[in-house]
Amino acid sequence: MPVHRIRPDISVLSDSLEVPGMGHVPVNAFVLHAAEPVVVDTGLGLPDRDFLATLTTVLDPPDVRWIWLTHPDRDHTGGIFELLEAAPKARVVTTFVAAGIMSCERPLPMDRLYLLNPGQSLDVGDRTLTGFRPPLFDNPATVGFFDELSGVCFSSDCFGGPLPSAELAECPDVGAVGVEELRAAQLLWASVDSPWVQNVDEQKFLGTFGPLREREPDLVLSTHLPPAQGITGRMVDTLGSAAGSAPFVGPDQAALEQMLAGFEPAGR
Repeated sequence: MPVHRIRPDISVLSDSLEVPGMGHVPVNAFVLHAAEPVVVDTGLGLPDRDFLATLTTVLDPPDVRWIWLTHPDRDHTGGIFELLEAAPKARVVTTFVAAGIMSCERPLPMDRLYLLNPGQSLDVGDRTLTGFRPPLFDNPATVGFFDELSGVCFSSDCFGGPLPSAELAECPDVGAVGVEELRAAQLLWASVDSPWVQNVDEQKFLGTFGPLREREPDLVLSTHLPPAQGITGRMVDTLGSAAGSAPFVGPDQAALEQMLAGFEPAGR
């Protein structure tokens, strides 16, 4: 897991997953080096990924005061319980719904929760973080946030996109990706991760980008995209055009059997 210190107060803990037929999906977590340090999501839960060890390269876990869980999907919660154990003063910023979803597998400790809804704010010592519902999401508990000090937007799954290689997926700046290639990747991701855009009222959907258009963050951080500097307007326009898009249709059983047959040893 490469780590990128993209600003003095922001570290990106990068990772990715290869998805056959789509490419490499970035899977980022973040550290906001505020007066009260904030870890944003906790990576993948795969046996070969040690989130806590990676985090330790940029921050002493006992110093963590907040774990902002943007939503309780497995690619965001991989190291959360190990981190809670290593960071005894940390509390998990999440929603009532997210805590309920987590309880179906392994409950979060209730005395370590801080419930926060879109529109509400959290003081982390030297800055305020204000929660918002990103325009695209795949989980009803999703809450991203704006850092009121720096203006940076932490957008959870919104703005994601699969990329051609692990090197690009884990790079420190999405500017390394061509404009049209990025647009296609983000529209594909919208059809995969938020298939409900097929059924939205276009004007109401475009209205959900209001907070992003009003604040115009110069840096947008997404779980599933390298850091995006200076292209927020273009990305908003791209995702705004996703209204009415047909949802992604994945391989069926016949395609799976064909793929499995390709794995058979030669001569069988």
